[in-house]
Amino acid sequence: MMRRILTSIILLLVFSLAGLSEDKLSLTTVVIDPGHGGKDPGAVSKDGNSYEKTFVLDIASTLAEKIREGYPDVKVIMTRSTDHFVTLNDRAEIANKAGANLFISVHINSAGGTTANGYSVHVLGQSHKEGTDLYKMNLAMVQRENAVITLDDDYNPATADFNPNDPESYIFMTMMQSAYLEQSISFAEIIGDKLASGPIKNSRGVSQDPFYVLWKTSMPAVLVELGFISNEQDLATLKQEKQRESLAECLYQAFKEYKTEYDKSMEISPRASLGRNDKEEVGRNDKTVKTDVISRGGAAEVEKSQGVKYGVQIASLSKELPEGDPRLLGYKLLVKKSANGKLYRHVIGISETKEEARSKMASISKKYPDCFLVKIEGDSVSRVN
Repeated sequence: MMRRILTSIILLLVFSLAGLSEDKLSLTTVVIDPGHGGKDPGAVSKDGNSYEKTFVLDIASTLAEKIREGYPDVKVIMTRSTDHFVTLNDRAEIANKAGANLFISVHINSAGGTTANGYSVHVLGQSHKEGTDLYKMNLAMVQRENAVITLDDDYNPATADFNPNDPESYIFMTMMQSAYLEQSISFAEIIGDKLASGPIKNSRGVSQDPFYVLWKTSMPAVLVELGFISNEQDLATLKQEKQRESLAECLYQAFKEYKTEYDKSMEISPRASLGRNDKEEVGRNDKTVKTDVISRGGAAEVEKSQGVKYGVQIASLSKELPEGDPRLLGYKLLVKKSANGKLYRHVIGISETKEEARSKMASISKKYPDCFLVKIEGDSVSRVN
């Protein structure tokens, strides 16, 4: 298991470290994933009469209808539209094969007690510190959701690429940063804002957690937990059709805002990618913007120079890679921090001219396929075609 993990890490970190994908010009396909189903009921109420699988199918189906009605040009795909079991691998595969621009997984939370309540939104990663109550609660939630993989008829823990009971599997998953992390966080924040006006009032925030289905999807992806089935008040809300429709409406409004910003950014640059709080940062469109230089070496040279420099952005990550990190393959690194402070943009191949940087990018792109050219002028950065 460990040998397979280490091999995968080396390969994936080299070839998946690059910045956001540039081949999707507008949001044309969304996959909605109602959790659980069939032999997997998901979370069950204390009285045994209410099932997560039933609530999320209704909410997800309503959301799908709203998107189809509001955006006839958007292809909406459901991972399941009836009460049947779908493996975690198949859910991700459906989205990947469809070439989707967005993946929304809908769930209901549960806890051992009855006091925990509220909604939460999750993207891939692990942001909580070990030993904290939030870490323990989220880990329990993640393990419960990921345990669905063991219901797959073909699942064999000895040969599978993931074992929900093996700590090494989580170490592997949390080391990997989604190429679409920035877009996922942006959409997750919009969802959190919209749900604040919904029928379940308590927000548990946006967090990064190692959900298997998010790890396997190759697009911006979020997982939402719409209340606790173990909480009397949340359950009462979920039992009401009108309130479930209201939750679906919140998700639809979030989709509308995200799509508007996504498509707007595509109009600015045909190969740009979307952000929310800092829409005009490097790697998002061609407008010139300011970012904070926080690294050493190449960054200092750029900061001192009054002239224009050029470079190649290879990644946008939630953590800064240190100088000498093996994933940098010996390149000198320039890091710029995003305006919202959540992401670090990694630029290498700093050059005096665009032609020199473009020449370097020819070889850099062989190692980082999704890299792209940027112009650096003082504290301002812009994309270069």
